[in-house]
Amino acid sequence: MDSLDTLRIFLRVADLGGFARASASLELSKAAVSMAVQRLEASLDTQLFHRTTRKVQLTPDGQVFYERARDLLDDMDELHGMFRHGKHALKGRLRVDMPAGVAQQMVLPRLPEFLAAHPDLSIEISGTDRRVDLVREGFDCVIRIGPLEDSSLVARPLGTLPLLNCASPDYLRAYGTPRTVADLASHRLIHFVGTFGQRSSGFEYVEDGSTVAVPMQGAVTVNNGHSYEAAALAGLGIVQAPSHTMRPLIDAGVLVEILPDLQPAAMPVTLLYAQRRNLPLRVRAFMDWVATLLSPFLRS
Repeated sequence: MDSLDTLRIFLRVADLGGFARASASLELSKAAVSMAVQRLEASLDTQLFHRTTRKVQLTPDGQVFYERARDLLDDMDELHGMFRHGKHALKGRLRVDMPAGVAQQMVLPRLPEFLAAHPDLSIEISGTDRRVDLVREGFDCVIRIGPLEDSSLVARPLGTLPLLNCASPDYLRAYGTPRTVADLASHRLIHFVGTFGQRSSGFEYVEDGSTVAVPMQGAVTVNNGHSYEAAALAGLGIVQAPSHTMRPLIDAGVLVEILPDLQPAAMPVTLLYAQRRNLPLRVRAFMDWVATLLSPFLRS
């Protein structure tokens, strides 16, 4: 049994959660499956599974090894099929991360089209507003909104995302509608931070090509897009949010655009991926699809 076969056995045991189920799926004896995993653990000098009479579960080392083994086998499948053409040419798993709003409103509604074109692909989508560690957490690529900090990663700029200012009708009835920067002194801002403990920059707008930040009071601070939107709908203050997210709510009358002449700077949108000599075709295909998908919402 070669190394790739051993990896496939290990992955099947992990996916099915037991040696008996894996052996039946692979049409191998349970003893052969168990021996293959034991030899793999011996060669790695670590335990990959916690074994009990009821279940088989990956250890922390096993989980790390699982992710790398899955990527390796996906790359091998792609290598074997590199000269095939058509919709079955791409195989394997994609693991991507993006802001929750982008996943929910832009990517997931159109994902059936991508999977119909590439039916042998599977995709894991992490929708979070925290900054994941692309390499350590095993992501093929991530979509980032905002300034970049990852100098070791390859960046593919997609454009910039326009923002606008808005608040709920209830909030505006209670506090009035601001018309100027000076009016903001009597208003409340819903603060958004990437990590609690960071300081909010306040209300931002562009003047003569530079960003101006106006400190503002506000009782609520959030760290993700869903909470930001919910806080605005609840009438807790003013928000500065992506126009693609807010525009449907404004059209529905549940939010009102304000201060159109004091818009914040548009935020850069970037695809990031790890430096690799040959980027897998499945990753490149997904990034090209996402770039096309997001282009109507972005400024060049």
